[in-house]
Amino acid sequence: MSIASLALRPRDPGEAHRAASPLELFTDLCYVVAIAQGAAQTHHAVSHGDTVHGLVFFAISFFAIWWAWLNFAWFNSAYDNDDVVNRVLTLLQIVGSLVLAAGIPRMFEEDFVLAVLGYSIMRVGLVLMWVRAAIGHAEGRRTAVRYAIGLLIVQGLWLAFLLVGHDALIPVFVLFALADVLVPLIAERTGSTPWHPHHIAERYGLLFIIVLGETVLSATVAIQVGLDGEQSSARLLTVVAGGLLLVFSAWWLYFAREAAEALTGNNVAYLWGFGHLVIFGSVALVGAALAVRVDYYSHEAHVSDRVSSLMLTVPVVLFLLALWLLIVRLIDASARTWGPFAGAVVLVLASTWTPAPELFAGIVCAALLVVELRLTRGAGSSGRPTAIAGGGH
Repeated sequence: MSIASLALRPRDPGEAHRAASPLELFTDLCYVVAIAQGAAQTHHAVSHGDTVHGLVFFAISFFAIWWAWLNFAWFNSAYDNDDVVNRVLTLLQIVGSLVLAAGIPRMFEEDFVLAVLGYSIMRVGLVLMWVRAAIGHAEGRRTAVRYAIGLLIVQGLWLAFLLVGHDALIPVFVLFALADVLVPLIAERTGSTPWHPHHIAERYGLLFIIVLGETVLSATVAIQVGLDGEQSSARLLTVVAGGLLLVFSAWWLYFAREAAEALTGNNVAYLWGFGHLVIFGSVALVGAALAVRVDYYSHEAHVSDRVSSLMLTVPVVLFLLALWLLIVRLIDASARTWGPFAGAVVLVLASTWTPAPELFAGIVCAALLVVELRLTRGAGSSGRPTAIAGGGH
């Protein structure tokens, strides 16, 4: 294979009708397998009374999955030409994601060997992609080389992480995760990669939908197990109704406004892209929380009503805050958007002390959706406010 065949030219960031490829969709599905594993382990840990441990290791596992996905998604937006080599390297990263998924149960037992192996496989594929970009894109060569070197250095840190003792696991993980996050910030100081705003927005939206699907699956399986028991199904109906309201409202709220038009450059994209960790993570955690609520109603959970309620309402609050900060605020930061969102946050938190927090939180989110739909009714495709009868901007 010649050097010329390895060269990778950048895509046009203004390309019309740019859409996610079938391979990118397949990749997302495989990454969500790992997310589902993390949510399932969190559900079991919290139900058995290990709430703090479960939530901490959910955060650790979710960061590893999401960060690997994010790096792949932004690279592909800038350079994917869908040739044979790029497909093979993408499939290599899928293999790594599946190895990582297999290692997540062990990760919750503080055994990181399989997870680091999977992460290393994904990094090998991504580094080779950046080498191809360095060969084929003279203007972006310094940036591509920085990415490749930075990824290799940080991956060396993750291999060294396997030698860290039990007492230092959490602080060292946070330190190395920060080093991982610094790679794109440092690499792109020599020039921005030519990512495509509409393609990136679509990629994030598709992953959001798939994570919502994982949330529905987690709750459905838990409800099925609850119905197979001897307990009355009446209280499980609140989980069904509340869960559906939460999932439907989250989907509609997320897509109520066109995020791509707000992605005007790296300054916005860093906050928007990195901040989605909270959006994706909170939605995945809602699925685990609904499963814990089913266990509580079925008397299978070794956790109190208040703790299991907070496990649901806090992620919903985080989702609403992140949604306003990352999407709604960029389009309309006026009081008529932050006011309803702030009210919804307060009411969702207050629902923690109600007899059925999942149902009350779902009703609040549905009410917020109604307000959002009224605000965007007179807007264009972007969801930006327009002057309508009886009011202005």
